[in-house]
Amino acid sequence: MGDLKKQIGNLDDPRMPFNYAEREYGTVPRDTERAPFQWVSEVAYKNVHRIVSRGYDTTELMEQGYGMVDVLFVDFQSRIPSVNEEKMLSYVMLLALEDGLSMPAVISRMVAKSKTFLTQAVGASILAFGHAYGAFSAFGNRLEEYHLEAEKDKKTTAETAKIIVEEHFHDEGFGVSGLMINDPAAKRMFARAKKLGVSGKYIELTEEIVEVAKKKSAKPVDLDMLGAIGATMMDLGFSPEAIWAIIAITRSFASGAHYIEEVERGEYTGFGETLTPKEQYDGHSDRPVPPLKDREKHAKSAQTHSLEEWSAEIEKREQNYGTGYRIHEEIHDPSKKTGIKKIGK
Repeated sequence: MGDLKKQIGNLDDPRMPFNYAEREYGTVPRDTERAPFQWVSEVAYKNVHRIVSRGYDTTELMEQGYGMVDVLFVDFQSRIPSVNEEKMLSYVMLLALEDGLSMPAVISRMVAKSKTFLTQAVGASILAFGHAYGAFSAFGNRLEEYHLEAEKDKKTTAETAKIIVEEHFHDEGFGVSGLMINDPAAKRMFARAKKLGVSGKYIELTEEIVEVAKKKSAKPVDLDMLGAIGATMMDLGFSPEAIWAIIAITRSFASGAHYIEEVERGEYTGFGETLTPKEQYDGHSDRPVPPLKDREKHAKSAQTHSLEEWSAEIEKREQNYGTGYRIHEEIHDPSKKTGIKKIGK
């Protein structure tokens, strides 16, 4: 028979720039000019004796009487806060921890019903803090960007507020809405910040924005909790991203309690168990399934052959929910949409 040349796909094609069969196995020599990969962090380290955050031994912090809120300042800002700063962040976190049967709690409960681990349910609830529900990043980066521009252009706080309202009044996470017309919690947060002496430029700017927005809006609006928390925590020195993380995790404590209650009080839901009555359906009326042999009589191509035909077809498709044709918003990277330029490279 002679030698049979082993052929695999197109690896013996003469156009290949090398002879694949003669390539060595194994790895190339190690590059000694470059340091091997390893995680490096200036946030914290841990050995068998201690955990150290930003240079502080966390056991010693606890033994000295510092609390969890103090360590949030250490972790996110590399500093020990003043007593009043610690009190203010405690105030914010207490108000943010529980929100009743709001979206994060409901999501935690829904996931719980399929018999998951608590951490899975709580993790799902945190995912609800997107740029619509918990837009702390969107709010904070917008405020920060315009404040920096105002300082550069020597604009007053009032002038800056007018520009922000004019350009972003209808944006998500604006911080001013009709959500808290009768609830004084947001305004009381600003009052507490002033009483503790920790209010600053971001609260001042937000208050100006509220007044301009009230004059512009056809409906009653006022400071909402997102705006209150965002501006207050920025005046405490936290970045918009740090605020997002801290508030989402704070709410996760309550989501855990809701998970536990759902498991204790409710029943698990098995795969295929949930029924959806026809009374909850408002789509196309029942229609017979055509025999497969008659497919061509009923099939309709998605292709169009003129601008007018395409436009008419799009209008038809927009009549159906769940197709995506009713969604006219272009989805952008939130970090780009809010003007953030400091994350990544």
